[in-house]
Amino acid sequence: MSFRRALALAACGLAGGSVLFSAVAVGKPPARSGGGDAEPRPGTAAVPAAPAAPQGLLLLPPAAAASCPPAAGWIERAGGTGGYWDSNWDRREPLALINLKKKNEETGEEELASRLDHCKAKATRHIFLIRHSQYNLDGRADKDRTLTPLGREQAELTGRRLASLGLKFDQIIHSSMTRATETTEIISKYLPGVKKISTDLLREGAPIEPDPPVSHWKPEAVQYYEDGARIEAAFRNFIHRADAKQEEDSYEIFVCHANVIRYIVCRALQFPPEGWLRMSLNNGSITHLVIRPNGRVALRTLGDTGFMPPDKITRT
Repeated sequence: MSFRRALALAACGLAGGSVLFSAVAVGKPPARSGGGDAEPRPGTAAVPAAPAAPQGLLLLPPAAAASCPPAAGWIERAGGTGGYWDSNWDRREPLALINLKKKNEETGEEELASRLDHCKAKATRHIFLIRHSQYNLDGRADKDRTLTPLGREQAELTGRRLASLGLKFDQIIHSSMTRATETTEIISKYLPGVKKISTDLLREGAPIEPDPPVSHWKPEAVQYYEDGARIEAAFRNFIHRADAKQEEDSYEIFVCHANVIRYIVCRALQFPPEGWLRMSLNNGSITHLVIRPNGRVALRTLGDTGFMPPDKITRT
């Protein structure tokens, strides 16, 4: 039973959706007693046999899904059986934006093609997620958690790296916490003229209870409840395909925190968000997400600090 239980839990972690199916290799199935196929007893109706599993496979029962840890209430799971990718993950799929029942008053036709074209995104969004630089861990209040001298060096290196890409950045949106604000001020020196916007949505917090759990970091349940909805709101507000009115590709920088970035990456790629703590991000690192007009998402880089000398790299 413990072996089956372990398999069921593994399946839950991998599936992350509404339909669960797992099969694992096992030993050869035992032969039936008496040999041959069993015949129905006289006077009883034959019961249709369940679909046989291929030899050497063990099918986990659907009941195993009940043992999966429940997702947070604000997480929407993709339904259906057509695959794991939800093409309307950002609620901007053109078909979801139009009223199919609305008819043209003169012709009685839907004019579907023209209406779909009006709602289609045309541009690609490039999202650069920057983790703040090293900061003073001894500060009791947020205002005291300022960047260390090394942290300021890291921000300089990150700013130079972003400038070297030769991209026309549209804006820098940053967390309102001190360490993120100071990192932004240093980076912005290398990107003159790029507007800066501060937001509380990107503040650090506990996005969702990690799976597997860790022993060294255990926030109270109320912190997940409060922070999780806010960080999910940040994802929904900032991470989506381009507006249909946007004509050119955009390049946007978000300076925030490790927990926020890791959660956003999981959500954008439609990976189970509970796995966010399985990743690590260095201070001043660059994560690059690309969102195509059709809603497809690609991860170009995750936590890149290859532009920093080894003695400048930290993860605090």
